[in-house]
Amino acid sequence: MVKVFGKKATRFGFGEALVELGQKDNKIFVLGADTVSSVAINKFQEMFPERFANVGIAETNMLGMAAGISIAGFIPFVSTYGVFASGRPWEQIRTTICYSNLNVKIGGSHSGLMVGPDGATHQALEEIAIMRCLPNMTVLVPCDVVETKKATLAAAYFPGPVYIRYGRENIPIVTDDSTPFEIGKAVKMKEGKDVCIMACGSMVYESLMAAEILEQEGIKARVLNIHTIKPIDKQAIIEAANDCGAIVTAEEHQIFGGFGSAVAEVIVANSPVPMEFVGVNDTFGESGKAADLMVKYGLKDINIVEAVKKVLKRKK
Repeated sequence: MVKVFGKKATRFGFGEALVELGQKDNKIFVLGADTVSSVAINKFQEMFPERFANVGIAETNMLGMAAGISIAGFIPFVSTYGVFASGRPWEQIRTTICYSNLNVKIGGSHSGLMVGPDGATHQALEEIAIMRCLPNMTVLVPCDVVETKKATLAAAYFPGPVYIRYGRENIPIVTDDSTPFEIGKAVKMKEGKDVCIMACGSMVYESLMAAEILEQEGIKARVLNIHTIKPIDKQAIIEAANDCGAIVTAEEHQIFGGFGSAVAEVIVANSPVPMEFVGVNDTFGESGKAADLMVKYGLKDINIVEAVKKVLKRKK
């Protein structure tokens, strides 16, 4: 059985890490864009008001301010909904932050479909693609609240700009304090030789559930938690391709340009094997309950199982 340590929204891991960082390092500075409580940075605001700024609904200004604060020697973290953290200020991120390789950390909360009732305008389904294409940008998509905290702590002292993607909805916790975390290193969650399921974010749990279903049918699936989209763990991907001969990727994001595309770039250049992609297929989301949307848009364990059976038909 998949070991689950409760449920909690990943945004709280981000907030908890900021408080811990703030207690240890007076160079940590946090900026919010009106959505302070909902992205879980309110505790930092309460404890360190002199190192906090709420700029209001002015995301482009917020990223410009963060750039200046980093030049002044601080380590700025900004946080708002993923759509507004990545899309609205993309030019400032590109030209002001990434071009100068500034030490700015960007928290994209409320990512993916599971924002639910907020609907298509607030469901960030494109930001892995638009962040990973930027030179100097590191992109992290942790799988649960525990890993989000670890990712945030690591990002603080990882050089250059970092984008951390996390969500609002309570999701299963599948890692613990002993689970390794290193930027750029995938985590093998389950052994298997017949196929490798590679996932990020909320889809790690769905992939583990899919592997259980497949095991009951005699199919041994390896599951990799690839929490770092850039720099991606090429070695783990190539090893899986060579060992398993077939790959399925799973992401709560558009299949075009996202995590699956990043994996495919490694595969085609090093060890071509059949691949299938589970993700949002070239469409916007809609308002609804998070669980219902995951079913409607094909982001459940059963969809991963179907993709595995499809890719195995093509395996040599």
